[in-house]
Amino acid sequence: MHGALTPLFAYLLGSIPFGYLIVRWQKGVDVRSTGSGGTGATNVMRNLGILGFVATFILDVGKGTFAVLLASRLTSSDARWFPLSGDPRWIAACSVAAILGHCFPVWLKFRGGKGVATGVGVFIALAPLQVVLVLVIFAIIVAIWRYISLGSIVATAAFPLAVYFMKHPPLPIVLGAAVSALIIIAMHHANIRRLLNGTENKVGKKPGGRRQPSHRPGAGLNSL
Repeated sequence: MHGALTPLFAYLLGSIPFGYLIVRWQKGVDVRSTGSGGTGATNVMRNLGILGFVATFILDVGKGTFAVLLASRLTSSDARWFPLSGDPRWIAACSVAAILGHCFPVWLKFRGGKGVATGVGVFIALAPLQVVLVLVIFAIIVAIWRYISLGSIVATAAFPLAVYFMKHPPLPIVLGAAVSALIIIAMHHANIRRLLNGTENKVGKKPGGRRQPSHRPGAGLNSL
């Protein structure tokens, strides 16, 4: 129970496809057959609007946070859930496992989302103050360049650096944050190619440069 099994629990928890289940329940379709093909909150919004986005985002964040807190609780004699007090090696392993679960869920033949919301949940559990900082970075980048994907990639990359320089946690926590960030960035490979080619959609614009109609929530947001 202690240690070795916690990454498996974290992976299975991360694998719960809330976006897929919500869209299947509400519309009877596979959310992966629409939009960006992912199970994340943004693709759910394309199908169900802002309420679907909010519900999926909260649940995906929650499973990431809970996976890390559970790992800490199961590997510690401390009865508190927060702050983290368990074995940093297993906490780091569970951080990575939860994100892998979202990106490659066993229940959906390993086709999930990009891990951003679940990563936010993991990062909140690891270092909540640093999450606030990277969210500010995200907001600034999107405000200037209007690319959601670019903001997500840069903010994700900044998180392990912020943790290392500001929090000075045990090395396994830094490595867990870094590997988690690399997974999320790797899942944005298509967005990175479009950014390099100059074809990535900006917030509020179609690929051709015209503004998006306001009745299409989430258009151009391919990051979550």
